[in-house]
Amino acid sequence: MKSLTVNLAEHSYPIYIEQGIDNLNSLLTPHIKSRQVVVVSNETVLPIFKTSIALSLENYDVRYFQMEDGEQYKTLDTYERIMSFLLEQQVSRDVTLIALGGGVVGDITGFVAATFMRGVDFIQIPTTLLSQVDSSVGGKTAVNHSLGKNMIGAFYQPKAVIIDVESLSTLPARELSAGLAEVVKYGILGDRDFFEYLEANAAHIMSLDKGVLSYVIAKCCQLKADIVSQDEKEQGVRALLNLGHTFGHAIEAEQGYGNWLHGEAVAVGMVQAATLAKARGWLSQDDVTRVVNLLKLFNLPVEGPANMNLASYLKHMKKDKKVLSQTIRFILPKSLGQAILVSDVSEKELQKILE
Repeated sequence: MKSLTVNLAEHSYPIYIEQGIDNLNSLLTPHIKSRQVVVVSNETVLPIFKTSIALSLENYDVRYFQMEDGEQYKTLDTYERIMSFLLEQQVSRDVTLIALGGGVVGDITGFVAATFMRGVDFIQIPTTLLSQVDSSVGGKTAVNHSLGKNMIGAFYQPKAVIIDVESLSTLPARELSAGLAEVVKYGILGDRDFFEYLEANAAHIMSLDKGVLSYVIAKCCQLKADIVSQDEKEQGVRALLNLGHTFGHAIEAEQGYGNWLHGEAVAVGMVQAATLAKARGWLSQDDVTRVVNLLKLFNLPVEGPANMNLASYLKHMKKDKKVLSQTIRFILPKSLGQAILVSDVSEKELQKILE
């Protein structure tokens, strides 16, 4: 087992990474206050893992809430349904919620935990690569609104994150690829050596080599934990984790949540950010080509939707959470392994790279 800690003073918590979890009960128990546990999952994940979760929690009073599967269900309506379920079950404020699933389940469960009775404990058990390397770590919780992605939420840290690498064998190939976009992101924004490791080990990753995947997941979690420990509520350096997301969120919103997976949109967004960085003289054409080729090795798209133009990007970008004083801010790679936040990108620059 690999383990690391997100250091946030009294809000610090462990991340456990295992290749098959035989001791889930012993990992969960230290982080559960009372016998009351509510597992929130979805219609795809719960049937796969319910038996093992039930065995691990056999000494607890466990209830299950099963939501629909998909980004389009990360809404206030689902949030309200979970809240109603908790109230109907008459759980108390020492209940522990367990988010069992991907990023959608983790985000919405965390937001429920942050607001039910003004805050109850929750534990993340992420089952997709995207959630294991990114969304389960750092305490960002939210639901989507028709006018913007993740615009309603809270910073609220879990008590623990428990990752089983073997759960990735249950993923559809498209979901695995979507998670790899976030993996590539970490190499581009903060670790050139890791980017080169991904280039050298792409085939092992795609074949689900457990040793390689364990290293990749641990590395991403450590990189994110280091950033979150410096800037829990995204007042500075944490914004760098949004590399590719300003473009990507616009694609997701314009195409309809769920039609493009988050990682697919982010992959295109990173190519667009790299292309913009090249236009500014920061990246070489070879750098951009390496980014494109690595994303292609992971079966990710590298071109935006044909039906989107500058206007369709801008209408969503202007609602981005990084907008300050009506100025859209972008995360751009200064080099492979280093990114910066910029606020002086003109519409002319955007038009040129979107063409």
